[in-house]
Amino acid sequence: MPSTTEPAPLLELDLLRTLVAIADTGNFSAAAEHVHRTPSAVSMQVKRLEQLVGKSLFSRDSRSVTPTSDGEVLLEHGRRLLALNRETVARFVTPDVSGVVRLGAPDDAAQRSLPRMLQRFAASHCCVNVDVVIDSSATLREKVRSGDLDICLYATSPEAAKKEGAEVLFREPLVWAGARNGIAWERDPVPISVWEEGCSWRAQALQSLKKVKRDYRIAFMSAHISGQRAAMLADLAIAPIPLSSCEHGIVKLGKQHGLPMLKDYALALDITSKPTEAVEAAADHLRASM
Repeated sequence: MPSTTEPAPLLELDLLRTLVAIADTGNFSAAAEHVHRTPSAVSMQVKRLEQLVGKSLFSRDSRSVTPTSDGEVLLEHGRRLLALNRETVARFVTPDVSGVVRLGAPDDAAQRSLPRMLQRFAASHCCVNVDVVIDSSATLREKVRSGDLDICLYATSPEAAKKEGAEVLFREPLVWAGARNGIAWERDPVPISVWEEGCSWRAQALQSLKKVKRDYRIAFMSAHISGQRAAMLADLAIAPIPLSSCEHGIVKLGKQHGLPMLKDYALALDITSKPTEAVEAAADHLRASM
């Protein structure tokens, strides 16, 4: 006797991709831009998905959209299915690119942008393994020259990059920053948080203070931007950091605080003189991502 059991519905990857986009962006409009659809089309996709699983997947309020407990479960499985699809397709689309890429990056780039870049690269180049080293820009460049790294991102000034003929991928204003409602900037000498000699942020910051004859003392030294943030949040020091890092209790300081303006900094690319195909693929990905 034939079975009368209804087959389980098939979850379309396109619907799951929209589900993940909504969860990652927190609203339908941003998700719509991410998946190249209209907000109304995204809403219809969510309704279709909810009909398929018979559960409500999102809680909505005036400010944001958050997954329900059922939405979280589907989101977890959806991410796995999408990753499996990318891996499967990548094995056919880019089967000839394989190997190991030894990549270096400074701490701030590693925290803010590198995870997403590596995730996207892994999705499109499943046969390439990337080994990452986090260190100071000067050390990373030396490692590329010595052959210990294949490629690195490093912080520098736009002027130095132009003089060296370096390949600049990104530039952003460097600013003085401190704790919201903090008073560290009022102290004399002003306490600052920087890293050791060779750091381009340090060089520009100290030169700017000397230029306006503002007394300072190095109160906190950290090679990691997380350490600098800790010093600023505790109101122990102010620090030169990228403008985009002024968030979560850290605010930009300026002339009204008796501090000089800082110039842009650049994130440049250094690559071995004899790159493999895998290294060239990683370099191209970094260029596209930036």
